[in-house]
Amino acid sequence: MILDGKATAASIRAALREDIERDKERAGRAPCLAVILVGDDPASQVYVRNKEKACADVGITALSYRRPASMSQKDLESLIAELNADPAVDGILLQLPLPEGLDARPCIDAISPEKDVDGLTAVNQGRVAMNAPGLRPCTPAGVLAILDHYGISVSGKRAVVIGRSNLVGRPVALMLGSRDYNATVTMCHSRTPDLAAVCREADLIVAALGKPRFVTADMVKPGAVIIDVGINRGADGKLCGDVDYERVAPLASAITPVPGGVGPMTISQLLVNTTKAWRARLLHE
Repeated sequence: MILDGKATAASIRAALREDIERDKERAGRAPCLAVILVGDDPASQVYVRNKEKACADVGITALSYRRPASMSQKDLESLIAELNADPAVDGILLQLPLPEGLDARPCIDAISPEKDVDGLTAVNQGRVAMNAPGLRPCTPAGVLAILDHYGISVSGKRAVVIGRSNLVGRPVALMLGSRDYNATVTMCHSRTPDLAAVCREADLIVAALGKPRFVTADMVKPGAVIIDVGINRGADGKLCGDVDYERVAPLASAITPVPGGVGPMTISQLLVNTTKAWRARLLHE
């Protein structure tokens, strides 16, 4: 089974569009996302345009704050403080990476946790660890949303997460192992001994390490579910994931393609988080 992230994301967006249209009069306005882009990195510009377009599609107001790469750390943190205090703003997105000379961590943690729609502040990461309510990181939430959409239960199953980043690997491992999902999770990384043998024990593999076609057929148990978070450009110049899709797909019971798998889910969860933040602030839900 191909786990179609594009179709799943479209379904989530359609539901959000209906919910926002239904409730915006009661709230007094539509949800509002402030998007900060510092510098002129071409990839970041594309990502931001895609996010702004997605907001417009579901009825979220996107406010653009584009600043030059010469912006100072102090000015960036001051802008974030202004947006924290602005009652018309429900969510704040700081597009990463920041230009050289700017430190991302204090900027991220300057964002109010209630407006942290990327789910990256230390507070919201801590809430993930405690399985407490809060805004979840978008890519891990997208991974779980695609499993939910296709009715794939991981309760009582063995899950292996390859990668331990704060953006994906660490939070998705915690979320899979929570009482909501009840998987038994092993988080692997570059120093995990005999990684292939560990992966062959898994009913679910989440590959999030950023190495093209790293997960090969000899690492996969027949019937396993494969979630490929990676997006890389292979030696042939084509986009590919962290999984050797052509050889692994015949073994898997379900697998996400690249592109068209987890990628669209990440943006859909940004929209979900923005709507949640709006509901919490204006509808007290």
